[in-house]
Order: sequence, then structure tokens, then C-alpha cells
Amino acid sequence: MGNSALPKVGWIGLGVMGSPMAENLVRAGYAVTGYTLEPEKLARLEKCGGTPAGSVAEAVRDADVVFAMVPASPQVEEVAYGEDGILENARPGTLLIDTSSITPRTSVELANAAAAKGIRVLDAPVSGGEAGAVEGILSIMVGGERADFERARPMLETLGSTVVLCGPHGAGQTVKAANQLIVAANIQACAEAVVFLEKSGVDLAPALEVLNGGLAGSTVLTRKKDNFLRREFAPGFRIDLHHKDMGIVTDAARAVGAALPLGSVVANLVANLRAQGDGGLDHSALLRGVERLSGLPVRD
Repeated sequence: MGNSALPKVGWIGLGVMGSPMAENLVRAGYAVTGYTLEPEKLARLEKCGGTPAGSVAEAVRDADVVFAMVPASPQVEEVAYGEDGILENARPGTLLIDTSSITPRTSVELANAAAAKGIRVLDAPVSGGEAGAVEGILSIMVGGERADFERARPMLETLGSTVVLCGPHGAGQTVKAANQLIVAANIQACAEAVVFLEKSGVDLAPALEVLNGGLAGSTVLTRKKDNFLRREFAPGFRIDLHHKDMGIVTDAARAVGAALPLGSVVANLVANLRAQGDGGLDHSALLRGVERLSGLPVRD
């Protein structure tokens, strides 16, 4: 049932990231009422001790704090607006924490619309993938007012190990866009190194081990090296979503006049991989694109 002294939580979106994040709040003693389109995810939340809801309105009606974790800007707008949405059904004084990765503009527009209803908003996108969500060690980049951030901090620190207020509304999304640029470039570089090493006849496992112990080491290589070694690309973070994020960073950079020479190339490589039918795979599947360009057989 949750600790009655803690805020009551409404959670919208129980996907790859949302389910473990909501469950971590339940385990920390929060009463969580969740809604998603997938019945099996509602059953999973209930099994963990949360309460399934039949609609967005039902999930948020009695909540003190509402979290949203949905794929992109259109889905955020769908769950936030309209007579069945968050803004029409949450009580004045509710804090809405949007952990989705969306455009900074959408976050600013949502904050302005919510303010007219007496609802406070933080944009709080996360990085760390499914493993980070499960382990509660996400990096959470937040945009909004300091007082709202401090109110949210205990919950955010249940979900992540690095929780930082980055600036006003939209700042969290801008930092997340930069994060996705760095991650995509890092994965692409790792993928190219893997193919280079293998075509050179080097034993891949020890090579990646020693690379990860030096300046070439990274969280990406630590998290994804088994994907590369085994050619297993079950989605922790899908190419489809990284394609969306590369669109966000490309558009946002253009708007402020920032050149992305490497980012533009990587965005095209992600788009090409998606066009080849690999959009549902983990973003470490960028390796498959390098294999194709190098004339190597790609395992199905």
C-alpha cells in the first residue's frame, strides 16, 4: 500500500524503462498507481505492489506527484492534454515529472500549459538504459524551478545515482539531447573498432578488456561489450528511439547555430540502420551497419 507519509505517485508509461523505475519507487515505500497500454505491464506493477489504473485520469486523480515515461513528444502531448489527460485530471499543486526524452520546446510548452492549471512541471529525462533503470543508478538531468527540484529530489534519488538540476524548463531535455549525441558517437566508434579488430585477426574479448582499462574505456563499452561479443541485440534502448533522439539534437543544434559535423554523420548511420529493418534492436546494433559496410555477413 505504500508509506502514507510519502507522496502518492501516479505513473504513466510502463515500458522498458518505466516499469523498473516505477517498481523501484514501490520498493522504496511509495504508493504507485500506474497506467500503460500493455496489460501485462499493469499486471507486473500489481505483482510488485503497485496499483494498476484503467486510464490516465484514474492514475493521476489522487496523486501528489505524477511521472510520465513515454516514447516521444507526440505521446507526451497525448497523455498530458485533452479531457482524459494529466492536466485536466491532476489536482492543482500536483508536481508532474516528465522523464521522457522529448524536444526542449515540447517541455517548455507543457510547463506553460500546466502552470495555467496550477500544476508544476519538471523535465527530467534519464540516461543509463534498462540496466540503469533496474539498478536505480540512472543519470537524471532536470529542467525547472529549484523548489520543485528539491521536492522531487528524494524520488529522483531513488531512481538514479546522479541527479542534477541543469537549468530552467527544457534544460533537462537539452542536456539529454547532448547525452544521446555522445552515446551514439561512442557506440559507433566501438562498433568500428570491433570490426577493425576482428578483420585484423585479433581476439576480440581481451582486446575490448584492455581498451576499456585505458582512455578508450567508457560506460558504453562496459555496458555493451557483451552485445558486441555475442552479437546479441535485445533492446535495452531501441534504434528507433535513438533515431528520434538524434532528430531532436540535430534540430535543437540547428536552432542555436551549433555545428554537429560528427553528429550529422552518426545521425545518418542510425537512420540507415533503422531503414534496413533494425529499428527494434538495441542501439549497440550499430555494429551491424559497420559489418554491412565492411562486407561481413550479418547474423539474423
